[in-house]
Amino acid sequence: MTHIQRFNRIAHSELADEGPSKSQRKRESHALQDLGEELVNLGKDALARVPMPDNLERAVRDCRKITAHEGRRRQMQYVGKQMRTLDESEVEAIRRALDVINGVSKAETAKLHALERWRERLLTKDEALTELLAQHPGADAQQLRTLVRNARREQAAQKPPKAFRELFQALKDLLGTGSPSTAESSENADNDLPEFPTREED
Repeated sequence: MTHIQRFNRIAHSELADEGPSKSQRKRESHALQDLGEELVNLGKDALARVPMPDNLERAVRDCRKITAHEGRRRQMQYVGKQMRTLDESEVEAIRRALDVINGVSKAETAKLHALERWRERLLTKDEALTELLAQHPGADAQQLRTLVRNARREQAAQKPPKAFRELFQALKDLLGTGSPSTAESSENADNDLPEFPTREED
């Protein structure tokens, strides 16, 4: 790593508190934990087709061997910890591989990501709801306002994300995600799996 790259990494770290909010970082952490759990629950052959670093793969495979509830819960937390060490490109490579395995099209994935971005904007910017209603005048404005308000209260009180998930479903109903694609054959799916990004050596 060059001195400039190292400086940029340090600068980015120092400014982290001015970037994503605590609530957003918590949501991202939960999303990574869920992604790790999805890896643990994959079949053996499917897991072998997901690109991931060795430390994460070992953590996932060890978790799959544990049957005791408490031991598995602790190992699952460790899997989540390993997920949080990945950079954005590595996480995206895993997500794309899972999409291929699950037969989700790139267009479908892009639409789901767009819904997630809308939800994030609605929870962080008051004007986002006005913009959404202007684009979709047939939307149930009262329902959306209630869901946004309740989701914000959940985050502030650190409660289970019931309204947070209901808001996503409401956006999905409003904006649509297209029709589900048919799963490709195993051979074609393997060809579509992404290469795992190579990290730059420190």
